[in-house]
Amino acid sequence: MSGPDAPWQYLTAFLAAWVVLYFIRRRLNPLHDIPTVGPSAPILSYIGAIRYLRDAESMLREGYQKYYGTVFKVPMLDGWLAVLTGPKLIDELRKCSDDELSATEGTNQVLQLRYSLGPGVDDQFHVAVVRDKLTRSLQALCPDVLDEVTAAFQEYIPPTDDWVAVRVFPIVQQIIARASNRVIVGLPKCRDPEYLKVAINFTHDVFISSFIINLFPDVLKPFVARMTTMVSRNKRILTPMIVPMLQERQAMYEKYGDDWPEKPHDMLQWLLDEARAKGTSFDNIVQKVLLVNFGAIHTSSGTFTHALYNLAAQPEYLQPLREEVEAIVAEEGWTKASLGKMRKIDSFLKESMRLADGSLMNMFRKAVKDVTLSDGTRIPRGTLVAASSVTAHTDGARYGPTSDAFDPFRFARLREATADAAVKHQLVNTSVDFLTFGHGKHACPGRFFAANELKTMLAYLVLNYDVCFAEPGRRPPNFRFGAANLPAQNAEVLFRKRRDAPVTAR
Repeated sequence: MSGPDAPWQYLTAFLAAWVVLYFIRRRLNPLHDIPTVGPSAPILSYIGAIRYLRDAESMLREGYQKYYGTVFKVPMLDGWLAVLTGPKLIDELRKCSDDELSATEGTNQVLQLRYSLGPGVDDQFHVAVVRDKLTRSLQALCPDVLDEVTAAFQEYIPPTDDWVAVRVFPIVQQIIARASNRVIVGLPKCRDPEYLKVAINFTHDVFISSFIINLFPDVLKPFVARMTTMVSRNKRILTPMIVPMLQERQAMYEKYGDDWPEKPHDMLQWLLDEARAKGTSFDNIVQKVLLVNFGAIHTSSGTFTHALYNLAAQPEYLQPLREEVEAIVAEEGWTKASLGKMRKIDSFLKESMRLADGSLMNMFRKAVKDVTLSDGTRIPRGTLVAASSVTAHTDGARYGPTSDAFDPFRFARLREATADAAVKHQLVNTSVDFLTFGHGKHACPGRFFAANELKTMLAYLVLNYDVCFAEPGRRPPNFRFGAANLPAQNAEVLFRKRRDAPVTAR
């Protein structure tokens, strides 16, 4: 080629070759063989990604109806999400090893904490502390949690004879933050408004930051993260609050050894114990305090608010809940064992979580190498994978003809069938039909504490308050954005001091 048109001819040939190679690679990519909900063509897939942000539930239900028992994919702004359906594949996801489908990498892909907090998030020593020391201490911690729940309710929602409108979501966050931090950092820090502000803001900022970072392709994520500083800012604010506490406890170690009078029995102490054994810095402990708060506040606040909205919409369930709690507390007091006997309280919370647990999907994993599932589906390395909990939780084949309806004592009845059923249908138990806490070895390690905390809060509420909506029976719609399925943020519930008459706002 020669002459003035040669450069354009070369450019045209190059672009033609690039397009051919692009489509060849696309055809050879195993993702191409996975059916798509929404458009899958280049550029057009972004239309599907915008639909996913606006109405992910309809896409998941469409995929569930068309491809039940297999895998389908939905477009996101930064890539594809492969969604597994049906109990067989969900159980296979549970069994997959971390060197195939990694839970750590999946969580990082969703929350982008490695970018926003740094590589220290990969040191997950706090998970073992939660799973072991926290879970084994549940009985000893019951009085402290009850004391903090009582104090927080009295402060934030003082009982009154007349109805008072309360914007509940931020109040529930405060109560959850205080009750959780009674165990995480103890008194008096758990009541420090500035500390609580950081703990709650961190939860919000993680989601805002991850959303912004996930708008961009992988090559740009590190640069975007440097400009998205709200997550790291929380750590900077928290550090001078926590480090002096650690220094004081470190001084007690140096003076008395491993044990001393009135040694704190809280998460901060357990983290320090573990950090000393590992040679880990105070900076890393501060980061773990933030991460434990994230796990404690986010899911539990949404769960309790959903349950409270359900109760306010159907206040006729106050009485049977009260009768159960009163009988058990009168007989046994407030203990881990007595909470375990509150089957209606347990069922009410689990049914609320079944229908709205904060996310439309759970069990996020990332393929760290090419994986072939038992049905022959090939998942290429780097693909994000999840299970659709919103469809699993409302599958008529699993939950019967009322699968879409709120039936507060559904699980209490199921537990009456057999001894195995009494265990299987507890709030803390996971299965392919109940994925709120995940499933398998990566199921939420703090769910046992969270369940006791939530049951304590609901039991205390029904014993001391009447609740309803100003418009009887009208539950506010959930807030949905992408996979998020959150309770309405600004809705008000009417509270008053408990009466025994039927509850009505009029």
